[in-house]
Amino acid sequence: MSLSPEKANELKQIIHDHLIKMDIHGKIRDVLTETVQGDGHHKQCLLSEEDFMHALQRRGIVNDVMKDLHFTNMYNSHTEADSVNKSATHFMDQNITQLKTANIGQLKRQLYLQVVGGKAFLEQLQEPEPLPGQVCSTFTLHVHFRNQRFRSKPIPCACEPDIQEGFLLEIHRDGPGDASKMADATTMLSICDPVHMVLIKTDTSGDTTLVSSYFLDWRTVLSAPNGKISVSAELLGVGAEAKVPAGVLNLKLELYPPLTETLSPDVVTMQKSLERQKTAEKERLFLVYAKQWWQEFLDIRPSNKSKLVKIFAQDENGVNRPVCSYVRVLRAGRLLESPRQAARFVSLLAQERAPVVGGGVRQEQWASMMVFLCRNKGDCEDHATLLCSLLLGFGLDAYVCVGTKVKNIPHTWVMTCGTDGSITFWESFTAHRYLHRPIDPDAPSMILQPKPVHPYQTLGCVFNHKIFLANCQVSDAVERCVFDFTDGSRWKAMSEEAVRSVCDPGFNASLPPTPPLCSSSLVPNEASNQLELEMRYLLSEHRKDLGLATVWDDHLSYLLSAALSAYELERCAGVSYGNEEFQDAVRRAVPDGHTFKAFPINFLHCNARRAFATCLRSPFCEEIVCCRGDHVRLAVRVRVFGYPESACAVWIMFACKYRSVL
Repeated sequence: MSLSPEKANELKQIIHDHLIKMDIHGKIRDVLTETVQGDGHHKQCLLSEEDFMHALQRRGIVNDVMKDLHFTNMYNSHTEADSVNKSATHFMDQNITQLKTANIGQLKRQLYLQVVGGKAFLEQLQEPEPLPGQVCSTFTLHVHFRNQRFRSKPIPCACEPDIQEGFLLEIHRDGPGDASKMADATTMLSICDPVHMVLIKTDTSGDTTLVSSYFLDWRTVLSAPNGKISVSAELLGVGAEAKVPAGVLNLKLELYPPLTETLSPDVVTMQKSLERQKTAEKERLFLVYAKQWWQEFLDIRPSNKSKLVKIFAQDENGVNRPVCSYVRVLRAGRLLESPRQAARFVSLLAQERAPVVGGGVRQEQWASMMVFLCRNKGDCEDHATLLCSLLLGFGLDAYVCVGTKVKNIPHTWVMTCGTDGSITFWESFTAHRYLHRPIDPDAPSMILQPKPVHPYQTLGCVFNHKIFLANCQVSDAVERCVFDFTDGSRWKAMSEEAVRSVCDPGFNASLPPTPPLCSSSLVPNEASNQLELEMRYLLSEHRKDLGLATVWDDHLSYLLSAALSAYELERCAGVSYGNEEFQDAVRRAVPDGHTFKAFPINFLHCNARRAFATCLRSPFCEEIVCCRGDHVRLAVRVRVFGYPESACAVWIMFACKYRSVL
């Protein structure tokens, strides 16, 4: 017998609380240290999973865990025990005993980052004390280190949030032929990748807010006795509050296995100082070059001063970085299958401008990629840089475009250059694609010029992770632009070497690392069923308030699935299919003399009440929901399509059929 998702989550929470209560982390660390250092034969071979489990059993750890763990409300002792064992093992493998699944041995170095609470989150003083069972605002901590991403469980917001989480981070050895070597202290000292910690607040409506983006330099543990150290990480705010403390997280860092010889604190401090000096010198030289380059660009013609040429942009921490550093070659593995599906995924991330305290003009803030993915929302710059990174990963010649759209509103979008010279614009908010057809200004007036189908008006510059080009043509109107980047009279390029010196992670240690995409935690079928049940309930209650009865047609509801699937495929691939079959099935399901009406709509969330309220604003949907007549039958179908980073496309279709009475 399998457990329902609700029962499984409840069971996981019981086991998690029990393990925390008995300090399982400390006991496992003690056994691990004793096993690695105490047994002589383990010094020459890999510590296997079986050896580690035997050590836990000898110390009685496993028995201590199980003897005090009790479950009630059993359906059947045998089947329930099997379900409990399966659920507990699955949960512990992922969250608690990661030491077991990580294959710890003498050939791998790993860093255990433990969060043991927070304090001084003063903005949360106004948060009410959550009552049992009450929905409240929560904190979620996201961690990224060297292509590894983790996320904590949601914790109620408080001035002193009780964040108790542990993350096991692998410290890899780089380069071929190093698989048989242990990463020693000197090797790890040269690994300058920080641990990127992003704290997200989620309110009761599901809206997310970035609290802090913090980069932890973990290498202080290399000089700590026994490879253990406790640190207090002061998190700063974001945007206009980038210099204001947001709170403090108490951290513990431990190396596995411990170093035989630790480094001197002065050596670690000196290494960090040298890296900062080297980075600062590169940034200074690039700034000098950028000023000279900009002056040369202005000298070409005075009108260039009014063009939108964006060389630097400020991130969430108030740091000015070259715009090229926001783009990376990002491969999605098997999570995304094509460039158009990547465009659909980016369009599903919500739009939000950086918040501004008080009035004034729009505040421009470019978020680092990790922050954008954790929040699942951002402005046009965040969408464009992510889409450009994904298109580069799919092998396209992609660039981010900075310019204006209709009504002269500043905007950022993506363009790709085909091998045949074709230019395609990609709108990252909608996943729409536009083929660029330039206007020939020298053509005779009697020749019909193509009308632009895209919403873009002017273009100031284009860039990716290697190239930065400013538009120095007489007119910056998009329809008049010639995209021959080799023509220096039309496009002024920055030195690729200069761009690489400050925008390539291999050359600049201060850049945020590029995170991998995470698969969706959403189960599409379960989410579809749940949301459809909620929509049925809301529709029935709405009709009841109007004094109308509700009779469902389950067969008609099922037929609507084909249309919803076709709608999503069309958004992804740009092609439609199956319309003839759907229309034929509907004709067979609607008797002669009856009228059929349907209303499809797309959402980016799974909140039933918000979706239903939005649907009722449409007169077409309201006409279906409030349908009156003879033999009225109603249908509703929901399809949830999952994408990476828990982004989702939710399609809902309301339909009705009734007898037409003249």
